[in-house]
Amino acid sequence: MKIHYLQHEPFEDPGSILEWAKERRHAVSSTMMYENQPLPSVDAFDMLVIMGGGMSVYEEDEFPWLTAEKRFIEQAIRREKAVLGICLGAQLIASALGAAVYKNTYKEIGWFPVTLTREGASSRFCRNWPHTFQAFHWHGDTFDIPRGARWTAFSKATSNQSFEYGAKTVALQYHIESTPESVARLVAECANELVSERHYIQPAEEMCDFKTAFPLIRKQLFELLDTMEKPINGGFTTLD
Repeated sequence: MKIHYLQHEPFEDPGSILEWAKERRHAVSSTMMYENQPLPSVDAFDMLVIMGGGMSVYEEDEFPWLTAEKRFIEQAIRREKAVLGICLGAQLIASALGAAVYKNTYKEIGWFPVTLTREGASSRFCRNWPHTFQAFHWHGDTFDIPRGARWTAFSKATSNQSFEYGAKTVALQYHIESTPESVARLVAECANELVSERHYIQPAEEMCDFKTAFPLIRKQLFELLDTMEKPINGGFTTLD
């Protein structure tokens, strides 16, 4: 299977997603959006992964490539590619599907519980997950659930944590791909956002020391990606 990912910051790579792809022997390619690299043909991949980033989906004036990226994501969804969006990636999927994206009441940064909705608990993507689980967050925006999508999770700070659209598109506001290294990079690069008196912002040392959570989210990620792979895993060969 061929996986293509869109990266928006030098320090926000796909983390454990790359580990999964390597274990499953899938081919991986990428577009560094912050370097204005050209987008590939939608025919060039089977799964699209859209990573996070510090920009907002409505900041096209500052980041003009966002306009083309949203059109590209919409095209991939309409072509029934497997599509996974994380944080900014989830917001881009929501925007591409016509939903509003806007500032959340609170910034949510750190490890905070996420709870599955009734549809989330019965979803084939996360039906084996705990009803409530610890997830890593780093976002200030949120999105409405697109028309025709299924609302699948929420947290105290953010009502819409995830949704599914059709059979192959999953949008997660939280970071399921995080590793100790990726969290440390975010803390180093975005330390200015860690304002201690704000709601739902965890101290940096607590974020980096939450070691028991990483194996659990890695297991959830692998289950999710294995399920996303199934509808398209036919006729594709692994790497030699």
